[in-house]
Amino acid sequence: MAAVVGIEELRRPGGYAVQVLAVAACYYAVARLGLLRGLTVEGAVVSPIWPPTGVAVAALLILGLRCWPGITIGAFLTVMYLTAPRLDVLGTLAAQTGAPVAAVLLLRRARFHTDLSRLRDGVALVFLGALTAMLISSTAAVGLLVLTGKLGADSFYPVWLAWWVGDAMGVLLVTPLLLLLHGARWPPSLARWPEAVALTVVACCLVPVAVYSSISMLYLVYPLLIWAALRFQLEGSVLCALMTSVLATVAATDGVGAFAGLSRIEIMAKLQTFNGSMALTALLLSALITEQRNTRSSVEKACQELVEVLEHLTTGDSPPPRPLPDTGDTKTTKTTKDIDGTDGTDDDQTRPTGPR
Repeated sequence: MAAVVGIEELRRPGGYAVQVLAVAACYYAVARLGLLRGLTVEGAVVSPIWPPTGVAVAALLILGLRCWPGITIGAFLTVMYLTAPRLDVLGTLAAQTGAPVAAVLLLRRARFHTDLSRLRDGVALVFLGALTAMLISSTAAVGLLVLTGKLGADSFYPVWLAWWVGDAMGVLLVTPLLLLLHGARWPPSLARWPEAVALTVVACCLVPVAVYSSISMLYLVYPLLIWAALRFQLEGSVLCALMTSVLATVAATDGVGAFAGLSRIEIMAKLQTFNGSMALTALLLSALITEQRNTRSSVEKACQELVEVLEHLTTGDSPPPRPLPDTGDTKTTKTTKDIDGTDGTDDDQTRPTGPR
């Protein structure tokens, strides 16, 4: 009851202001983290992984589109941290806000489920939320740099590609993690802790070797991702992919390990290719495994119900009535409902109703 009351408080104007400020604070905080490691491409400094875009998309999916001012405020604070206020900043703010909003609108059209329990959800997040929507921010931002004379026209495509991939990687790695944390059931089950600890130990030992070895051994990470996806689905694979991407980014910006002796363009190309393929593998493989497990569970349940009906028919009894689904269970509704608002409720009302 206390959790429900807390959510109701957030629906008031004061609660809405808290939501906006919280989104702005999270956006700015992760932006500062993203700025710690950058690569110079054609004179422009870009982040190989730009986590604020992932935070922005996740916030819009969880809290609703009405929290978009928080993204704008966070982007404004980030721009002010990097440079003095100018008129062209307005275009950058519009691009940084418009891309996540467009991503959520595209995901709504695809009837995206925030629990990522279907393969189509993973595909939608990759191709609509990340690759397509992030074209807005990269094209607008880099185009403004060219128009204002801060970037040469011949440097547009390399910087645009690096900007686009960085934004897309933020969505592919950060958004699924935040959606999982939002929908996770607490406390987690302790039955899988031994294997989870083993996976963590192996990852902590294997990933640094693969990334920092002078011999290119990045491919060693993929068996680890497959293990994590098979046994822990999205939770395991996304955490492994995020850890590997962070370490690979650190090694790339330092020019060591698998990225030693390469030019800046070669480092960016190798890093983004590795991070992108790894994120795609983790997200799509885990979504496919989760969908197959859910399908198998549904088939087993249907077979069990059929067995019960046949047993009653053979004994001459009437089959037991099937219980109707409990539509009043708020938790079930929130975890299975897609975000397109087709149930007639307002988008801004799709908030969690308590701890899970």
